[in-house]
Amino acid sequence: MVSIAVRRSRENVAMLGIGAYRPKRLVSNVEVCEVLDSTDEWIYERTGVRNRRWISGDETLRSIAAAAGERAIVNSGIDRSKIGALILATSTWLKLTPHGAPSVAYDIGINGIAAFDLTSGCGGFGYGLGVAADMIRSGSAEYVLLIGAETMTVGLDPTDRGTAMIFGDGAGAVVVGPSEENGISPTVWGSDGENAAAITQDIDFLEYMHRAQSMQGLDPEAEPVGRMSLRMEGSRVFRWAAVTLPRALSTALEVSGVAKEDIEVFVPHQANSRINELMKKNLGLADDIPMANDIENSGNTSAASIPLAVEEMLVTGKAKGGQTALLLGFGAGLSYAGQVVTLPPAPVEPSF
Repeated sequence: MVSIAVRRSRENVAMLGIGAYRPKRLVSNVEVCEVLDSTDEWIYERTGVRNRRWISGDETLRSIAAAAGERAIVNSGIDRSKIGALILATSTWLKLTPHGAPSVAYDIGINGIAAFDLTSGCGGFGYGLGVAADMIRSGSAEYVLLIGAETMTVGLDPTDRGTAMIFGDGAGAVVVGPSEENGISPTVWGSDGENAAAITQDIDFLEYMHRAQSMQGLDPEAEPVGRMSLRMEGSRVFRWAAVTLPRALSTALEVSGVAKEDIEVFVPHQANSRINELMKKNLGLADDIPMANDIENSGNTSAASIPLAVEEMLVTGKAKGGQTALLLGFGAGLSYAGQVVTLPPAPVEPSF
């Protein structure tokens, strides 16, 4: 029998550096309510959002992803020539082909490496972190650049009360690589396709093209085709989260080998502050444990949410590099992914 080689693995991996990019335009609840039928107070009470960032000018998903990735590399201190793969976690890259990661890798100056997109909604960063860690452990790459980037506003209906008040744009990235002590636990992840329609694009690409073709020759202002928009059944997602996520958090702790009492920072996906408070309470985490609240001024940035929240906590001193944190991303799919991690050092080049 022919013997096929196996690469040597590295058991211990960690996030070695973090970077982020926050779009320049800050949009308040008051501005959102110029179009949306709501109020500043109602939005904040129900979601925890006061402001969010929207891309403007020459900012694109490609440019903000590259900016966050570049900062992560600089902050990690790792020579970019050692990075063997780039994972772009996103649901808002505008083309099915070509996918985004190779272009972003080219922009950062690491053209030629393995580069692929990973689409798992708001759980995308957690999925990507699990894949990156396992790639390094298996020997498929020595260092991996993981970027979570979204331009959610491109597909938002500004009059939709279920989504318009919640989402924002942004990008966060980490360099994952070998370390002396393990800093990323096994990933706990799952999905619920039975309830997938709770967060959905309202029409598919084929239907959209058919609509556009049927409108040929007509005045687009009088008979607009419209656009594909995100729709969300908030109460349905809330019920799913209340049942599913506490179990996922408990399992993440169990497989990590870390006791609940040893968790120093809690970084849940920034979807809704009420959901996050409920998870922290149900898990029995101490009241004085810092919990990410980047949603207040960044909104829900989907796959960018967790790295942006971690970066904010490190920059402001709410958390410190080397602390033990519990992460959990969740959303479209419906999918979730969580890990216990050691936080990377505070960025030398922060996003704000």
